[in-house]
Parts: sequence; structure tokens; C-alpha cells
Amino acid sequence: MREIFQYVPGTSLIHRLNPMTKLLLTLLICVAAFLTGNLFVLLGLLLVNLLIGFCAGIARRTLGVFKGLMKIAVFLFLLQVLLTRKGTPVFWIITDEGLYTSAAVVLRLIVVCMPLTLMLAVTRVSDLANAMVQVAHIPYKYAFTITTALRFIPQFLEEMSDIMEAQTARGVAFDKAKGLKKLGMMLPLCAPLLISSVRNTEHTAVAAEVRGFHLRTARSGFRHYPFHGIDVLTLLAGAALIALSAVI
Repeated sequence: MREIFQYVPGTSLIHRLNPMTKLLLTLLICVAAFLTGNLFVLLGLLLVNLLIGFCAGIARRTLGVFKGLMKIAVFLFLLQVLLTRKGTPVFWIITDEGLYTSAAVVLRLIVVCMPLTLMLAVTRVSDLANAMVQVAHIPYKYAFTITTALRFIPQFLEEMSDIMEAQTARGVAFDKAKGLKKLGMMLPLCAPLLISSVRNTEHTAVAAEVRGFHLRTARSGFRHYPFHGIDVLTLLAGAALIALSAVI
């Protein structure tokens, strides 16, 4: 779980894309998913996400993210099916419209969540921050805030795992608890995680000030992120996905 948001080194075509291209492609896929309710289009967008992961050489990471999202999707599907009353009854209180709506909600959830994890797996956070400043002309303090939040996600997961292992060593049976029981056992651990997070935030703020955070400008980075032909083709493909989703 802690490895989901971590960068995976590679030399694939997806890795070599401009960081802003990958970020914009992520946004385009998410917009396309929200523009359509057609199950076939949503399945096509899901296939696009899987193909991106396989082409980037992170098939194992992609399937891991997909399996993790499926666990949440099954719960949401059952909940949505039982709560929807419109349509023709199919079985008990389940209706045909409830099945269709639930499937669309679940597919949209998976399609929207996968691109972000894949983008972070093939893009260094530092490159993403520098590209946002140089290419998109976003003030560095805002780019730093966004990328720092993304950088802290795997760190928080790792710290939570360490806290759970420490509690397991003291006799707390996290490995035997399931479902809501395990969730109830994890809630008391939020306090030490919050304290640790505040401490890390203070250390990060001091380190940023020491390195001249307030002096950073768009010209401070030594790397450049030009757009190439493959970047243009990728963005055109993303725009085509939005057009397809809007039409169907």
C-alpha cells in the first residue's frame, strides 16, 4: 500500500513525456469520465488507463491499484444498488436502473482514481513541480504546496504501517481483525500519526527556508521541459477522449 504513490524509474515513452503532458492527460481522462454515463465508454477509458500502465512498464503497480479500487467499488456497487428505487424491478428491491447507475458510478470511480496514481508512478515529484513553474507559470509556492502534499502521502502510509507494527508487537491483533473492527482499532492511531505529521511539517518548513524557498523563481531550476511531437499527439488523444465522451 505504501508503494502506490512512489515513483518507479524507467525509460519508457510514458516516462519521457513532459510532466505537464502527463498531468494534463490525467485531467483529460478524469473530465472524460465525468462527461459520460455510457458503460462502454467508461470501460474504454478504463482500458486506456490499463494500457498506459502496461506501456509504462508498471503492470504490477497498475494491477495492484486496480485490485485495491475494486474492493471499494464492490462495496459502493452494493450500496448504490440497494438504495436506488427507480426502474423496473429485477430481483427483490434491485432494479435495472439501479444496476446501470451503480455500474456507471463504480466504473467512473476507478477511471478517475487510476490516472493520478499512474502519473505519480512515472513522474518525479520534483520534475512535476519544476514543470508547473516553468511551463504553466504557476507560482513556486503553490506548486511546492501541491507536490509536497503528494510527496507526504506515501510517507504517511509508511508511518501508519510502522505504528501498526509497533502496536502488533505490543499484542494488538491487527492481523486478525477484519472490516469495521480493524477500522475501529486503527482510529486511536490517528493521534500519534497527527503528531508525527506536524513534526515532519515543521522540519520541512525549516529546511525549505534554509534553502531559500522565498527566493525561488521560474528561472531557478536547471532543467528545462520542452514539448515534443509526442506530447502534442498525447494531448490530442486526450482531447479526442473528451470529444468521444461528450458525443456518446
